Amino acid sequence: MIRRGLILVLALLWGGALARDGLDAWIDRTDLPPLDTETSVEVLDRDGTLLRAYTVADGRWRLAVTPDAVDPGYLEMLIAYEDKRFYRHHGIDPLAMARAAGQALRRGQVVSGASTLTMQVARLLEDSGTGRWQGKLRQMRVALALERRLTKAQILTLYLNRAPFGGNVEGLRAATLGWFGKPPQRLTAAQAALMVALPQSPETRRPDRHPDVARIARARVLDRLSASGALAADRAQAALREPIPRDRIALPALAPHLADRALRDKPDAGTHHLTLDAGLQAGIEALASAALNDRGAELSVAMVIADHRTGAVLASVGSPGLGAEARQGYVDMTVALRSPGSTLKPLIYGLAFGDGLAHPETIITDRPTSFGGYAPGNFDGQFRGDVTMRRALELSLNLPAVVLTDALGPARLMTHLRRAGMVPEVPGGKPGLAVALGGLGVTLEDLARLYAAIANGGQPVPLHWRAGDLPPAPGARVLPDVAAWQVADILRGTPTPANVAPRRIAFKTGTSYGHRDAWAVGFDGAHVVAVWMGRPDGTPVPGAFGGELAAPVMFEAFARIKPTPTPLRPPPPATLIASNAELPQPLQRFRGRDAVFARQQGGPDLIFPPNGAELERDAAGLVLKLRDGTPPYTVLANGAPLVTGLRRFEVQVPTPGPGFVTFTVIDAKGRTAETAIRLN
Repeated sequence: MIRRGLILVLALLWGGALARDGLDAWIDRTDLPPLDTETSVEVLDRDGTLLRAYTVADGRWRLAVTPDAVDPGYLEMLIAYEDKRFYRHHGIDPLAMARAAGQALRRGQVVSGASTLTMQVARLLEDSGTGRWQGKLRQMRVALALERRLTKAQILTLYLNRAPFGGNVEGLRAATLGWFGKPPQRLTAAQAALMVALPQSPETRRPDRHPDVARIARARVLDRLSASGALAADRAQAALREPIPRDRIALPALAPHLADRALRDKPDAGTHHLTLDAGLQAGIEALASAALNDRGAELSVAMVIADHRTGAVLASVGSPGLGAEARQGYVDMTVALRSPGSTLKPLIYGLAFGDGLAHPETIITDRPTSFGGYAPGNFDGQFRGDVTMRRALELSLNLPAVVLTDALGPARLMTHLRRAGMVPEVPGGKPGLAVALGGLGVTLEDLARLYAAIANGGQPVPLHWRAGDLPPAPGARVLPDVAAWQVADILRGTPTPANVAPRRIAFKTGTSYGHRDAWAVGFDGAHVVAVWMGRPDGTPVPGAFGGELAAPVMFEAFARIKPTPTPLRPPPPATLIASNAELPQPLQRFRGRDAVFARQQGGPDLIFPPNGAELERDAAGLVLKLRDGTPPYTVLANGAPLVTGLRRFEVQVPTPGPGFVTFTVIDAKGRTAETAIRLN
């Protein structure tokens, strides 16, 4: 049978050579199989490193690769061993066939094959076997047709993407990642030889199941290449001593929640480029798992790290792992609505500073207070009496935060949360004073946006995780520049754990009602880190506090970004840095909404410029005109003092930059007037 088959093949080739026109027509009429190769959807990091891949429809790993992304040494081995005349023949190699036929005729059995790489591609495309002569003839016909329609590089690419390497691994890139944990750009001689040998019999030579067979097959490749001079003898001997891999390495599966979001966002894309840093992502995922050691089987953790200078998300951990069933690891807690506890307090204080209501050294009284039946208390049930705003925020006192929210109005707080890019949800839809203490729903990503804005001088930072997408232009300010710095300066004074250097990171912790959520959010001069810990189902975690549970994880995350935090920004030039005694009298003690916003009888009045006016900027300055009130006056622009000790009713001040500006005048008795204008 072998002899008759070989004679038939040789006769066919000879007859084809004599009837060239008929052979050409026969080849041209070939109905080729589909040439498109379905490859795995890939999610890559900012540098092109693989974060995660998905199997193709039939459950196989098949990662796209082209010859220019493959070790040249492997390609030389492959062609030298499988098809040394690959670049000279037209799909079939008559010399190889004649050699194989001669050997078979002399020995009565097949000694060596004659399939070219192009014929192997034909077999892979049609998933046809090699044992029947009808199939071999079909492969020859398809190979001849492929050579007419494709370049050698395209044919080689098809082989590199379709060759089987054992189990559900197809293609060289999936194979080198699966067997060596590395892409195919740089392979040792031993690794390249194993990759040449495996596709010939991928199941019987699988290193994890048949390591001895795999070693013999690799040695056969090395010996033949050494004997032919294609590989130096000393390199071949060294390669023979290299161990065979005994286990398949799992392909990267980093950032699973964000990867799934990327697919849902663009389901037709074959490759998704994210802003994540693969090395940092791996480190933060390991940190997330370690943070839960001895913490109970149901506790979960989520983290978001972003560069607040650009808005790029560098790491995102939605849970300690998809397979953590007891922790409901399939839930992405970076986008789950939770109560933020005390983490909104920095914005409340910043708004008060920006409006001229207070200064970090302004005294406020922490005492029992009722707001129409709502009587919040502090977390420890104690009251401190007179404290500075700085100290009140450092201690995360509840009453001062609610008093300030009452003065600002809860709707104002919600407006500025939305300016930061947050999408808060309030039970019942109407915010009350309870929002100051976490009586609303926000996400971990929301809090990262808020603190990124504070770190960025009050300018909102649109966070984004897809590389190449232009983030939306930032909208209206969240806080004035000076107020944002004042808040950051207070937050970096928050007491840190014993092993953390103080005043390098501005941070705030929070614990929601019933110990359901523990938070820690902080920033240095470059990065913002947000951490949540709790149970995804919302059940309480007794004894869980943000400062004890989440803050250590946040500091460790900063250490994994870089050993030394980036310095925080210096104070803006207009910042008033003074003790309480040095402040203008109206700022020495907080007086509440009525004292600041209501113009009492005989109080000051800003008569020019009128409220709502639009004026052209003048380099010479802007004239403010006052009347009534008791001097001396203090004049503020967007909460920053411009003039103090003023005793005249007219003053010329430097023209602020273009945009909206609010001028506030405070007289000696604490009575105020203000006007908001737009400068073009």
